[in-house]
Amino acid sequence: MGFSSKWVFVFTLFSFIKLSISDPRATEAALICTNRTAAQSDRQVYVATFLEAMDSITPLVGRDKFGAVINGTGNNTVYAFGECMKDLSQTDCNLCFAQCKTQILRCLPFQRLVTGGRLYYDGCFLRYDYYRFFNESLSSVDRTICGNTSFSGNQSLFSENVGKLARDLEFGGLRNDGFLTAVVSTGNLTVYGLAQCWEFVNGSACQRCLSDAVLKIGSCTPKEEGRVLNTGCYVRYSTQRFFNNSASDTPPAGNGGGSNRLAVILATTLGISAFLLFVSAVSFFVRRKVLKQKREKKQLGALIRTVNKSKLNISYETLEKAANYFNNSNKLGQGGSGSVYKGILPDGQVVAIKRLFFNTRQWVDHFFNEVNLISGIHHKNLVKLLGCSITGPESLLVYEYVPNHSLADYVFDTKNLQPLTWSQRYKIVLGTAEGLAYLHEESKLRIIHRDIKLSNVLLDEDFMAKIADFGLARLFPEDKSHISTAIAGTLGYMAPEYVVRGILTEKADVYSFGVLVVEVVCGKKNNYVFKNTNSLLQQLWNLYGMGKSYEAVDPLLEGNFNKEEASKLLQVGLLCVQASAELRPSMSSVVKMLTENHEIPQPTQPPFLNSGSSEFSPFNLHGKRFFGQPSSSTQSSGNKLTESWIEPR
Repeated sequence: MGFSSKWVFVFTLFSFIKLSISDPRATEAALICTNRTAAQSDRQVYVATFLEAMDSITPLVGRDKFGAVINGTGNNTVYAFGECMKDLSQTDCNLCFAQCKTQILRCLPFQRLVTGGRLYYDGCFLRYDYYRFFNESLSSVDRTICGNTSFSGNQSLFSENVGKLARDLEFGGLRNDGFLTAVVSTGNLTVYGLAQCWEFVNGSACQRCLSDAVLKIGSCTPKEEGRVLNTGCYVRYSTQRFFNNSASDTPPAGNGGGSNRLAVILATTLGISAFLLFVSAVSFFVRRKVLKQKREKKQLGALIRTVNKSKLNISYETLEKAANYFNNSNKLGQGGSGSVYKGILPDGQVVAIKRLFFNTRQWVDHFFNEVNLISGIHHKNLVKLLGCSITGPESLLVYEYVPNHSLADYVFDTKNLQPLTWSQRYKIVLGTAEGLAYLHEESKLRIIHRDIKLSNVLLDEDFMAKIADFGLARLFPEDKSHISTAIAGTLGYMAPEYVVRGILTEKADVYSFGVLVVEVVCGKKNNYVFKNTNSLLQQLWNLYGMGKSYEAVDPLLEGNFNKEEASKLLQVGLLCVQASAELRPSMSSVVKMLTENHEIPQPTQPPFLNSGSSEFSPFNLHGKRFFGQPSSSTQSSGNKLTESWIEPR
């Protein structure tokens, strides 16, 4: 049987089988916010600490389906824990947890900053608090949630089945590492159940939690569905099967030898079909993987040959010695793609050496981008690539050393640096605009950076802006109006049409630049977006409407700035962050607006703003609703994207 004929056979079999569709079960069961609030003076620090904790816990859940994080110090310490139900696939876990993170923000309104919250979904759980709660199993805020529909059949038998199911979940869960799915069936009456203790709850604590849940769950009968949401565990029953297939299912109880024989026949038939499908699928994916590895090897081989023949090639041993064998004292920072170290080459030249993370094939893309795209372009506002090494135990990239930190370090005061003056800020914004204009329109290659943000703009000894980190950059074909690509970038800087539809043009960089302008002028971050709180863009838009946009200027400047220049710069920023990509100016036009007496058009409203209310509402772009509940299309994850542009309700 040939490869194609096997697939015809498999799909014929598949037409007789009811497929089980993946479901992340991102249905909210309960949101519980504590009554404790942060002091007014601590709110900004606490929010920053909270967001960092969410960023840190995401890769842990993405790897192990659970994770615990402690972030911050003193009164601003955030303890966070997240976990998915063990029957979910990793993909469904990621989707559920991504939505869970966006909705936990409802416990963080600006007027009353709550320092604790827990959100139960049917597929995942997330909690943050101000104290170490990891050993708790029960608390005063535990909930029992019963369904709205009562069982219409034999209620006595139904209650009996629910009781047996609950006992099976309690004792079976303890024998199975705190997790069990079970089915109890009598005649035509079937009840499904799931119990799970969180990872930090084990042994006697798990037993206490499940025993308490079993006592409570009975109160939901004769409702068709019930949930117990305890601090340390989750228990649910339903007349509908809601969990994925699991080896831990207990066999149905009751009589019915005929149905058992039928079940055996069906199981055997489906098992054979599944095996044939599995064999065919394995053949298909193995073949595809082999072809992919050949392509990657060919690409990498070509890259090695290119590097070895070029002047960029520097031996690994030379660079390792230059960075003092990558001693922590030489470390300048760390990003999503690798760590950067200060080094001194044998000729005395000071350089920055990036060690690329070698754990995924993203390093190939990153290395390829930097060497093939960036090595051939030179501009005063772009960090210059000086060399690379690809033959050692890890890949290294060598850049010119830029001594005055990143723009983020100054604007957000992460290293207690002297605040930038107004003239310095204006110069930096202009330099960044000129660098982007060169990438988009003036260089031989049309390049989109895709990750313009304050931390990727470095400052030299004269505080000239230099755009860095081209690992996410994309070469833009001249014959296309846009390209469709996997979403990658950083929260708060990403254009709406790119996040929602994956449509990438140079206008995505223009949007990111607009956010950067607003942050530099205002001295605030753009990613603090909570319900009942105006975002930075909305605050600026409101002031602009009153003709007072200069009031948004960073108070650290103490009034030492030109109001006319500030208003112009902020108007340019608003032009760049317009919801419609077509309305945003090109970067060459932006440069003219900043350097010449060029007319600056009136901007339209940025996305996610509702001028008639302090509440957030989705922004309608060209008559289409693009924002609101996250979907699989908005959850694509590149190096850094998590829940950008998801609207808190």
